[in-house]
Amino acid sequence: MTGNDSPVLRVAGRPVARYVTRPDLPPRLSPRPCLHPVTTLAGTAVTEFSPADHLHHLGVGVAVPDVEGHNFWGGRTYVQGRGPTELDNHGTQRHTAFQLSDPDGFVEELRWTAAGAELLRERRTVAATELTATAWALDFTFSLTNITANPLTLGSPATNGRPGAAYGGFFWRARKESAAPGVFTADREGEDEVHGTSADWLALTGDTWSLVFAGATERTRRDPWFVRTAQYPGVGSSLAHDERVAVDPGDTLVRRIVTVVADGRLDADGAASLVRKAVGP
Repeated sequence: MTGNDSPVLRVAGRPVARYVTRPDLPPRLSPRPCLHPVTTLAGTAVTEFSPADHLHHLGVGVAVPDVEGHNFWGGRTYVQGRGPTELDNHGTQRHTAFQLSDPDGFVEELRWTAAGAELLRERRTVAATELTATAWALDFTFSLTNITANPLTLGSPATNGRPGAAYGGFFWRARKESAAPGVFTADREGEDEVHGTSADWLALTGDTWSLVFAGATERTRRDPWFVRTAQYPGVGSSLAHDERVAVDPGDTLVRRIVTVVADGRLDADGAASLVRKAVGP
């Protein structure tokens, strides 16, 4: 890993991801550290940063649309009875320091601030591991600690009244191509079938690439998947699907997602095999 502001992750000596610690973005996009570009071992980019269709989609990272009314996702806020509404309520994730920094990963400290106050402190652990000659794994853990004197609740447009929009948490904005990507789990296929369901892993496949997302802890696997393919290619793990999630003062919420990044279009057997290699049985 090299450089302070844009460290590079490497697998088998090849650069596979750049980490942007201080993106220069307007406040309404909820600036936050993110990974972009992320590539396959053959060099195919599998992320997008601030695309025209959703300027607030920033590669791979953590984004939450409602932390006690503060928007850490970017863009408009869903308000019940009004719909998506432009509000001056955006928060920022601020990089504080790297506690550890190696060519294959890092441990980072961040502060989530809004309206002049710090709400959450995050420890983020990211590691890149070679799986095969054509696949590697991105291991991403985030731990959010409530440092305020009162409980904090995390919500989504779904918990605020918009059905099917339970986005918020780990989110990966994928590469947009002329055709929508395929999406499947071990027993379901298609956006309508997999969106909003819980599954040990979920695969997104493009022209020459595949991403396989897996919850790496029992608690993470209980979070349903948020999936978009027709409108844009994106996958997230929903923190607040049916109801708001409360974090008491001093408590910490932890989630861990491992993503297989592979060249070629995987089938279900190939995806499952690589997940076992990356996460274990």
